[in-house]
Formats: sequence, C-alpha cells, structure tokens
Amino acid sequence: MPYSFKRLSALLLTVTLLAGCGLFERTPAPVKPTVVPDRDMIGAIRAAGEREKSVIDVSPLRDPGVTVLLDAAQHDEQAGRYADAAARLDQAIKLSPESPDLLQDRAELAVRLKDYATAERLAHQSWSLGPKLGPLCARNWQTIVEMRLQAGDEAGADTARKWVLQCHKAGIPRY
Repeated sequence: MPYSFKRLSALLLTVTLLAGCGLFERTPAPVKPTVVPDRDMIGAIRAAGEREKSVIDVSPLRDPGVTVLLDAAQHDEQAGRYADAAARLDQAIKLSPESPDLLQDRAELAVRLKDYATAERLAHQSWSLGPKLGPLCARNWQTIVEMRLQAGDEAGADTARKWVLQCHKAGIPRY
C-alpha cells in the first residue's frame, strides 16, 4: 500500500504539473498601435510650422468679428473645451470661408476631437487656398502626415513628409 500511495502521489503530481503548464502558456504580447496620441500629433503639427523659417510667411488681415471668435476659440482650446473652440472656429469660418489659417486651426481642433477625416479634409482645403509655402503650408502637410499615420498609411505619410519639405523657400543670402 505505501508503494502504491507513493506511485499515486507521483502520478497525481505529474498530472497537476502538466495541467498547470497549460495555464502558463506564453501568449503573444498585444500589438501596440502606432497611433500617436492627439496631443503629440498637435505638437508635431505646430512644431512643423514653428520650425519652418521660410522667407515667406503670409499673415492675413482680419475682420474684427473673426478676431474675437478666434481669440475665444484659442481660449477655449487652452481650457480643454475643444468642442466649444471648434464651434467658435466654425462661426469664424462662416464669416471668412476662404481663410486658410482658420481652416488649419479648425483641422487641428478636429484632431483633438478625433475627427480625423475632417482634419485631413480641412488641411487639404487650407493648403489649396493658402500660400503653399511657409509655416502654414508646413502645418497643412504635417496634419496630413499625422492623419496618414493614424490611418496606418505609411506610404501616404511618406509622400506628405516630402510635401512638408517643399513648403520651405530659402531666402537670398546677404553678406
């Protein structure tokens, strides 16, 4: 009897260990998305405009009503009220529908609101109406880079990166 008990114990231990091995199977680590959080996307977009030290930088003359709405939208964005900021920019765009800088500002708010299709559409629209050079151009194309990356379209992002570089217009060297 002691011999069979030892044998039974060993068999039970072996079965338990083998069954336990199934509990600790290695599962592949979850794939981390290559999506950049929106605050990083916005930072990259705005940094592209700040880095662009082109000889061309177009600043439009503003209607006072648009200026008030733009200032309020910027205040709302800084306070984290992105939907309110977007609504104010939408009002400003109604007053000045062909203002490329307003369209780009609205595209950036669309990124914050995770409305990526609208962000890309507005960036394209802003670029088509804008100077096609300088900081605004760089922000337009960097927005498209970020939206293409968000969509998992690396080839589209690479193409848009090339356009960011084309926004630069070097000045004449002066000695």
